[in-house]
Amino acid sequence: MTTASVGALLRTWRERRGISQLELAGRADSSSRHISFVENGRSRPSEEMVLRLADHLDVPVRERNALLLAAGYAPRYAHTPLDAPAMGALRAGMEQLLTGYEPYPALVVDGTYTVVAANRGIAMLLEGVPEDLLEPPLNAMRLTLHPRGLAPRIRNLRQWRGHLLTQMERQIALARSEPLRALYEEVAAYPLPPEPEPEPGSGTHRPGGPDDAQAPVPYIALPLLIEHDGHVLSFVSSISTFNTPLDVTVAELAIETFLPADPATVKYLRSLGP
Repeated sequence: MTTASVGALLRTWRERRGISQLELAGRADSSSRHISFVENGRSRPSEEMVLRLADHLDVPVRERNALLLAAGYAPRYAHTPLDAPAMGALRAGMEQLLTGYEPYPALVVDGTYTVVAANRGIAMLLEGVPEDLLEPPLNAMRLTLHPRGLAPRIRNLRQWRGHLLTQMERQIALARSEPLRALYEEVAAYPLPPEPEPEPGSGTHRPGGPDDAQAPVPYIALPLLIEHDGHVLSFVSSISTFNTPLDVTVAELAIETFLPADPATVKYLRSLGP
């Protein structure tokens, strides 16, 4: 198998970002001539230059190691297993965050949406999902969009599915991840229900359930409308990542929290107790 040169890899990342050699040179305090020489293999970039260009091209941490190796340098970023002793403080911090967010759902996923931690709010949403889909490793995208997973309970499935697929498409464009692409192709092929789904309508929604009568709630973002025990719960999701990660594992972790989008959802979740 032929290994791509560092110049070819850098050119691929530059073109993927839609940046000219001149623009990249200006950002990296270099010259377009030097950038051209690096991309054509006529000049070997220093380790510092590889990392500087990777930074300005927003290259994922995992791929920065690949650039360094292609240039003949040792990888700069560790890839520490999450269950390693060195990750103890990180694991404890994530568990504290997830527990503190209860009763609202929250989870942590890696770069291919494998669930590495979740709280009781997520467990509540997964009640009734077939056991074979809950066998580890759990995958958040598969659980959400699988026709035997959460999909039948999501009232605005077509909208939410479109949001998730677009999110995955952006990630695939940003990172060269074949496992992520394979997951995307799998979940995008899941069948949709044949009958049309009710639309939230004009950015408002009345949650289901006999005790949920209230004025329509205007949404600030696309909500996840999901049924649980005869009630329609409404959530707005938020995703957080770690700032300036120096480890591949940490760089690919994402914390997703689900904020109740209406008072009825808040009331229902709190009624479930601790």
